Amino acid sequence: MRDPASGHGTGAGTPTPPRRIRRGATVVAALLAFAAATSCASASGPLVSSSPSREPSLVSTASVAADPSPTRTGTPHLPEPTGSQPVGTTSLHLKDTSRADPWVPAAKARELMISLWYPAKSRGGKRAPYMTAKESELILQGEDIPGVPYDALSTTRTNAFSDTRPAGRRHSLPLVVLSPGFTEPRASLTALAEELASRGYVVAGIDHTYESLATTFPDGRVTTCVACEARKDQDFWNKVGRSRAADVTFVLDELTGAHPVWKGASLIAPSRIAMAGHSAGGASAIAAMLNDTRVRAGLNMDGTTFSPIPDSGLSRPFLFLGTQAMHSPAGKDTTWDRDWARLTGWKRWLVVTGAEHASFTDTALLVEQLGIHRNPGLPAERAVEITRSTVRAFLDLHLRHKPQPLLDKPSTRYPEVKRCDVKRQSCA
Repeated sequence: MRDPASGHGTGAGTPTPPRRIRRGATVVAALLAFAAATSCASASGPLVSSSPSREPSLVSTASVAADPSPTRTGTPHLPEPTGSQPVGTTSLHLKDTSRADPWVPAAKARELMISLWYPAKSRGGKRAPYMTAKESELILQGEDIPGVPYDALSTTRTNAFSDTRPAGRRHSLPLVVLSPGFTEPRASLTALAEELASRGYVVAGIDHTYESLATTFPDGRVTTCVACEARKDQDFWNKVGRSRAADVTFVLDELTGAHPVWKGASLIAPSRIAMAGHSAGGASAIAAMLNDTRVRAGLNMDGTTFSPIPDSGLSRPFLFLGTQAMHSPAGKDTTWDRDWARLTGWKRWLVVTGAEHASFTDTALLVEQLGIHRNPGLPAERAVEITRSTVRAFLDLHLRHKPQPLLDKPSTRYPEVKRCDVKRQSCA
C-alpha cells in the first residue's frame, strides 16, 4: 500500500472520493486504511529520522489470516464512559483570518471544525451523531467491502448528548486538545474524548482541514484530503507539524481568550491544558508544545515524530504510548529514541503488547463490530479500556497532581502495558 491519490472538494455538492487502496487490496486493508493510511507509522521497514515513512501498517493486514471469521455485532457503538458525569458535546466552526490555508492558499483564512466534549448538568436530549453519512461515504466509498453500507460509520452510537448545558465551576475544568492521525477525522478519538469528559475534562477534538478525508462545514461544504496529493517527504511532514501547531494555538485562543467562542469557556482552567494525539496527531503534540507554552503536557500515541526537539530540550511532561512491534526502544521507528534524549522533564515510554496502530482509536472497535477484522493480539474493547486508562492517568497526574501507579510500575490490571527502559533497550 502506498500513498493514495485523493480528490478534494471545497464547495457544496459531492466531492471526488479519495482513492484509498489499490484495487485488489484485502477487505480488511481497505477499512483499516481509515486509520492507518499515510499515517505516522509504518511496519514496512526500518525508519530513519531524516526521512520517516508513514505508509499503512502492514501489521494490521498481516493478522487477518489469524482470524478468518470475525462476526458482526449489529449497529456499531462506543463503550460507555466510566466516569460519573453525563457527557455533552457540541461542534464549532472557527475561522482564523490571520493566515491563509496551508494546503489551499487561495483560501485566505484557515477554517476549522472542532468538537467539544464536556461534563454536562444532566443526561437527556439527543445523542450526538458520530459523523455524517457523507463523511462515512467518503471514507468507505470506492472500496469493495461486502456487507458494509457506505453510511455504516455514521450509524455508530455515541454516549454524548448534543448541545446540553455544561457543568462545573469557573476555571475548574482542565482542557485536553485531541489531534487525530493524518487522513483521519476528529471523530476517530470520540471514545477517549467521552471518557475524559465523564471524568471532568473539557476536550477539544480538531479536524485539520484538507488533511482529513472528509470535513463537513455548517453551510454544507465538504472538504477532503488535498494534502494527500502532496509528495510525502520530510518537508511535507514538517509542514504538517507547523500547520497543526498553529491550529492548536488558534483553538486555544478561541477557547481561552478575551472573547471565547463557546458558552462554557469560563469553566476551562487556562493553566491546566494538555494535548494528546494519535499518529500524526501524536507527533504534532511536540510541535504544539514547542510553539505554545500553554500546552503543559503532551502525549503521543503511536506517531512517528517529525519536528525534532531542539538541543535546548523540552522540560514539560511527555508520554510515549505505542505498539510494541513498532515503537520499542531501538526498534523500527528511531524518532522516539532521538526525542527521548531531549525530553528533560517528567517522561515515560510505554508500549502495549498485542496492539496495532489503530488500537488507540475507535477504528479497531468499529471494524470488529462491523465484522471486518478482529485483532487476535488484543481485543478492541480491551484496547479502548487500556487507552482510556493510560491517557487518563497521565492527565490526572500532570493536570490534577494525583499520583498514578500505572505510570510507575507494572500493573496487574493492565499487564499488557509495558514500561520501557531506553538504556537497556527493553520493555517490561
